[in-house]
Amino acid sequence: MCYYAGLGMTALGLASCTPGSWRKKEDPMMRKPESSYDATTKSGLVGKKPTATAKVYLVKTRDRKEGVKRLLALLGPLAYAGKSILVKPNFNTADPAPGSTHNDTLEQLLIELKAAGPSSIAVGERSGPPLTEIVLKQKGVIELCDRLGVKLINYDKLPPEGWVKFWREGLHWRNGFYVAKPVLDADVNIGTCTLKTHAYGGVFSMSLKLAVGITPRRGYSLMSELHSSPHMGKMIAEINLAYTPDFVLMDGVDVFVDGGPDRGTRREGNVMLLSRDRVALDAVGLAVLKDLGSNRKIMEVPIFKQEQISRAVELGLGVRSAEQIEIIADDREGKKYASRLEKILRE
Repeated sequence: MCYYAGLGMTALGLASCTPGSWRKKEDPMMRKPESSYDATTKSGLVGKKPTATAKVYLVKTRDRKEGVKRLLALLGPLAYAGKSILVKPNFNTADPAPGSTHNDTLEQLLIELKAAGPSSIAVGERSGPPLTEIVLKQKGVIELCDRLGVKLINYDKLPPEGWVKFWREGLHWRNGFYVAKPVLDADVNIGTCTLKTHAYGGVFSMSLKLAVGITPRRGYSLMSELHSSPHMGKMIAEINLAYTPDFVLMDGVDVFVDGGPDRGTRREGNVMLLSRDRVALDAVGLAVLKDLGSNRKIMEVPIFKQEQISRAVELGLGVRSAEQIEIIADDREGKKYASRLEKILRE
């Protein structure tokens, strides 16, 4: 059973819950009643059923702007006319890529999205440990969004009613978790992540880990619960039940093969990836890390045995095996590298 608190008692046809069924004791995260929200009018609030195969698009390049253009050409026309778009980058800190999303990647993605004729585009983010406002200023994202006419939403500044609680049976979160309401309000969610290891329990930080940034940090106990849990990878995957981005673009031009998420051992990956399937995308990202030579937690664990991946598979968030992944490139160099990654995926 699953619902969004304040959104009504059902979500996307799931069985109804009674208000007291999830709260055995007073919930310390509950601050004020969340705003009303009709979940039945939105798609993608829980994981989509995985298709038989998932396409992961690959471009070999060091030019991020060129890479974004080529990936979107491979993806095909964007049916976003008249729709509201919310873009989620990786601005946990202001450290250079892959510590955070490179501005070239974000800028070109926003330019391409504007060309699709949406009713609006917004960038939504919350950082941490640094304050989001400081990170956005240091990265020059405020000026970037102003120049492109894109709204910028700082989740740190959302009022209590700007957060919506998600809960369903079987979560490793004690009392569920909160999601920024702008994520649920948008017609289309799009993510752009980096490709790197994570030294603080996540093992790696890619498209699934990107979802942590749609949850609150200030005034809630979620992050302390996450980082103190032995099930951190599972909890990361579970956040992804709350939304389904139309696609996620992964910047692997520069990669952390150890350390991370802010600083680490850097290698040139010279690759950019895109997929509508987060499990497939992260699986290919892990294959890139293995190809580059990463740490033991990456090299010694089969890709589909990684905790984030295996839990995401259990939840139906994407493909169930490497055999369901098709890597598509647009030139000879990319196709050669895709073949190499496919072999690693199947090891």
